[in-house]
Amino acid sequence: MTARAFIVLGWLALSAAAAAPSGDAQIRARAGRSEGVIKTTSRLAGAIDSFRWDGREFINSTDHGRQLQSACSFDNTPTANAETFNPTEAGSRLDHIGPKTTSRLLEIAATGNHLRTRTQMAFWLAPGERSEGQLARNTNTLSDYLLTKDVRLGGARWPQALDYRVTFTVPPGARHTYAQFEALTGYMPPEFEAFWQFNPATGKLEPLSDGPGEIGRPVVLATKDGRHAMGIFAPPQPQPGTALPGYGRWRFREHRVVKWNCVFRVRDAAGLRPGDFSYRMFVPFGSTEQVEAMLREWTALGAKLTSLD
Repeated sequence: MTARAFIVLGWLALSAAAAAPSGDAQIRARAGRSEGVIKTTSRLAGAIDSFRWDGREFINSTDHGRQLQSACSFDNTPTANAETFNPTEAGSRLDHIGPKTTSRLLEIAATGNHLRTRTQMAFWLAPGERSEGQLARNTNTLSDYLLTKDVRLGGARWPQALDYRVTFTVPPGARHTYAQFEALTGYMPPEFEAFWQFNPATGKLEPLSDGPGEIGRPVVLATKDGRHAMGIFAPPQPQPGTALPGYGRWRFREHRVVKWNCVFRVRDAAGLRPGDFSYRMFVPFGSTEQVEAMLREWTALGAKLTSLD
């Protein structure tokens, strides 16, 4: 490569960096007895770094794999686990607790109670890194997989919830037969120590073991006194042929963090089509009684649940 080519490429890289939008933003809205506030940061390419309500922080944001965020993985096998090809919204494992991210924020808009971002996701592992002894399958640190999210904090009918919609864009030329979309995960402080599952037959929350892993029922994590809780619920999806989600929970005692997630899986032996895969979820918060009541109403509505208004 000539010196001139190096100069041109360097100028393009600097121009792209200069043009990148700031990821520091917030949205807020009155939510019952308190205001809810969501914050994003440039450190995480616009991923949600914080959600506060009623004097309580609901999100753990220590490294770049936590937060309230989305990720995906493809063609997972016993010898090629999810982390070995794992585009992740907030950044990579090597970003760790540092001030920067390998992911690239492309667009962000935050007005009132509405947040929208578009991010080119980093691979969780860098080329040559390993997860549980298994080598990364990606050859770049920055993937060509995009994540677009649209978040509304509260609505007229249900002010204590998030309307959370995501679209994963699989790039042209990508060839996969299996996709695992972690449409949303919430890493929370260890004080949210009580694990619950919502039983649609009884309309009640029931105790849930530490697992770890997924179940077929919505999951709720709460403080011991029940004053603060957050759950996850996915109604029937508008995208045809979407299978029911798995709802997961984990307790990482050594890292002082707990986690829930909502995962959709798509399989096609003939090959998945590149393009958009979209999912809609609702995140209730409040006391355990308030979260239980919302989950009961939403379950009864089913596919008729399309917004928080």
